[in-house]
Amino acid sequence: MTKLSVNINKIATLRNSRGGNVPNLLEVAKDMQNFGGEGITIHPRPDERHIRYQDARDLKDVVTTEFNIEGNPIQSFMDLVLEVKPTQVTLVPDAVDAITSDAGWDTIKHQDFLKEVIKEFKNNGIRTSIFIDTDLKLMEAAATTGTDRIELYTEHFASEFAKGNKIAVKKYTDAAVLAHELGLGINAGHDLNLENIKYFKDNIPNLAEVSIGHALIAESLYLGLQNVVNMYLHRLQ
Repeated sequence: MTKLSVNINKIATLRNSRGGNVPNLLEVAKDMQNFGGEGITIHPRPDERHIRYQDARDLKDVVTTEFNIEGNPIQSFMDLVLEVKPTQVTLVPDAVDAITSDAGWDTIKHQDFLKEVIKEFKNNGIRTSIFIDTDLKLMEAAATTGTDRIELYTEHFASEFAKGNKIAVKKYTDAAVLAHELGLGINAGHDLNLENIKYFKDNIPNLAEVSIGHALIAESLYLGLQNVVNMYLHRLQ
């Protein structure tokens, strides 16, 4: 079964928009796990416009499933992850001012940097994952960095699926097959939703985990959080 890690960035965005502590991020994290979510994902950015660095520290004692922290491994991010020691760190090459992640790593160009960063995290007992596109050469290069997993960047699949182009999943299937052959675990995320998640999961062999936030929170406004989490779990079985 593919695990569902719920990204709670949007809860922090809503909280920050009014100040104070409503909605309560920690309580939402607890609820997501009580509803069946198998992990909590956060993506703190340097400007802390949604998840704050202190949130990561506070969530450490709240997340009893798997704790995944995503981000660009600048020094402040690395220091935070090494302090919190989550289950997994997902390395994402996003710019400081990026609204959302929009590309995977060039694992050839940044090979030496990634090796150094990954070694530091793994020496501290933290599972590592690299956010990556489906280029098979980049997948092969990812395997030489020492990473435990890759996270497939699924924006292209999601946008094509919405247009009715289901064949767009093929390159993700091919990438997943190669990743597994190279000994890498397979995660995925970005724009996955209730409409496309089952088709994606059914076509991606050995899919260990999906991280879903924006769509899940938006859908929950209509359907209710507990109901949405259970609907995802049903589709991932």
